[in-house]
Amino acid sequence: MPLLFSYGTLQQKAVQLANFGRELTGTADSLPGYVVGEITITDARVLRESGKAVHPILRFTGNMQQQVAGVVFELTEAELARADDYEVDDYQRVMATLTSGMRCWIYTAKQEQ
Repeated sequence: MPLLFSYGTLQQKAVQLANFGRELTGTADSLPGYVVGEITITDARVLRESGKAVHPILRFTGNMQQQVAGVVFELTEAELARADDYEVDDYQRVMATLTSGMRCWIYTAKQEQ
């Protein structure tokens, strides 16, 4: 089953119920080499589900001294696809290695092409 690192609204019970139909349980971990920035959300569905107009977004720095705290969730493939649908176009899903050594998916700022 896929693992997903969450540092923001996917940790909210209401967002989990709206997207996965269940409340998730996870394990605390951290992601080195990133900081958290902010983006303004305009997608009506995401605004309704999260209740927030400003969401956190990971920004890669490469500085391994910088770390972002979060939670690792185990999802089904279908749930991971629903998480993809929830995240707006400013995000991209990529594989990363956490402080624990665990490999999982993260949503980070989309890189300019």
